[in-house]
Amino acid sequence: MLVKVFGSAVFGVEATTITIEVNIDKGIGYHLVGLPDNAIKESSYRIAAALKNNGYQLPGKKITINMAPADLRKEGSAYDLTLAIGILVASGQIQGDDSAHYVIMGELSLDGSLQPIRGALPIAIKAKEEGFKGFFLPKQNVKEAAIVDGLDVYGVENVQEVIDFFEGKGSLQPTRIDTQQEFYQALEFPEHDFSDVKGQESIKRCMEIAAAGGHNIILIGPPGSGKTMLAKRLPSILPPMTIRESLETTKIHSVAGKLKEVGLMNQRPFRSPHHTISNVALVGGGSYPQPGEISMAHNGVLFLDELPEFKREVLEVMRQPLEDREVTISRAKFTVTYPSSFMLVASMNPSPSGFFNDPNAPSTSSPSEMHRYLSKISGPLLDRIDIHIEVTPVPFEKLSDSRKAESSVAIRERVTHAREIQSKRFETFDSVNYNAQMSTKLIRAFCELDEVSLELLKTAMERLNLSARAYDRILKVARTIADLESAENVQASHIAEAIQYRSLDREGWLG
Repeated sequence: MLVKVFGSAVFGVEATTITIEVNIDKGIGYHLVGLPDNAIKESSYRIAAALKNNGYQLPGKKITINMAPADLRKEGSAYDLTLAIGILVASGQIQGDDSAHYVIMGELSLDGSLQPIRGALPIAIKAKEEGFKGFFLPKQNVKEAAIVDGLDVYGVENVQEVIDFFEGKGSLQPTRIDTQQEFYQALEFPEHDFSDVKGQESIKRCMEIAAAGGHNIILIGPPGSGKTMLAKRLPSILPPMTIRESLETTKIHSVAGKLKEVGLMNQRPFRSPHHTISNVALVGGGSYPQPGEISMAHNGVLFLDELPEFKREVLEVMRQPLEDREVTISRAKFTVTYPSSFMLVASMNPSPSGFFNDPNAPSTSSPSEMHRYLSKISGPLLDRIDIHIEVTPVPFEKLSDSRKAESSVAIRERVTHAREIQSKRFETFDSVNYNAQMSTKLIRAFCELDEVSLELLKTAMERLNLSARAYDRILKVARTIADLESAENVQASHIAEAIQYRSLDREGWLG
């Protein structure tokens, strides 16, 4: 008897429906075709034990299973439940006339219970697009998949629940989630708030500008000056996520298997990988490609603490994703693309000793040590960071001040207002939402300068020997400063402030 059931494969952040044809005929054997990997080939042992422990069995006949399309490689143990239901229906052990109307996914334990899978959200989205009635998956993943309206999503704990459903027994009901309510359950008071930061008013100003325009920023200062503390508070002043951004971010974390029993993500991600991270872990990839840290930080913040401690080749692979805001991973037979539109926040000591330019603690590093330390960060990478700012230690008088500083909520209101101005400005341009995403053409259109501003920028370019990319960065930052002031045009004062945020371009830093 021939039966068709349906599963799904995830490539990048999109799903592809897999048709699983199960044919049972005279003979003996278990034949699995259609480019399955080892985890799928081993599924027969898990399926046999799970069925036996629930009162069923693998038929002692010739079982041929084809996973179509046959030229697309399938991977992982999430097809266990799909194959098991297909075998039971094809062998006549259960009624399954309705099984072809559902997508079925889940990894089986030997007792028939189900383990969580990856990519539940993109699978559910694809199932709805292709007109399936519902989706069976492990209960641990049900909240993320139930976000999709118009699709019956059933969270099950064991294979018996699925069998009972197709047999017309049991009381299994689809999970319902109010997507709007799920999305707006945001934290009113952020865990890390700028009101906890003493002093550092100029640095807070920089962080506000960076958040308002989506600019990459690097903090340079001695140990204990508060670089990490400031970076951790940046997400608290970013504008609230939109529904579209929330879905994009949730899909990536779903594919990576990081959601656990969480539904729609409504908080911007903050990722802080250790400096020993590898190229693949940072940008994604592997034999079976998975999203890396830069994609996990999509629509959020990627914080690289002690930037010169990262391997130079690791930092260099970020150059293209920083520009294109996506990363493409190519293999011999397929290519996947992961979105990676994130804010890069980096920190570093100004020298190996950490106290260069500090009058209270003279640097003990030699010129050669300084050069070797700073050369770990390439010029092209620094050019992709819009704001360079020095962080100085907070004096005792500020630390002991009991007065509360301005809260993240107040700063976020100004940031959100500036973002609204940018959204209106770029509403007719695809893939451009804020100033940091402007192309050279858009910079020329929206950053027109008067003669005074042009002369000021020309002088800075000549004295600091800035590159063309740094020139564009200054204009983008100046445009954001103008937006924070609700100014229609970029003025000389905005240019002057933006120039001050190129610390590493000045003589004495990088030679």
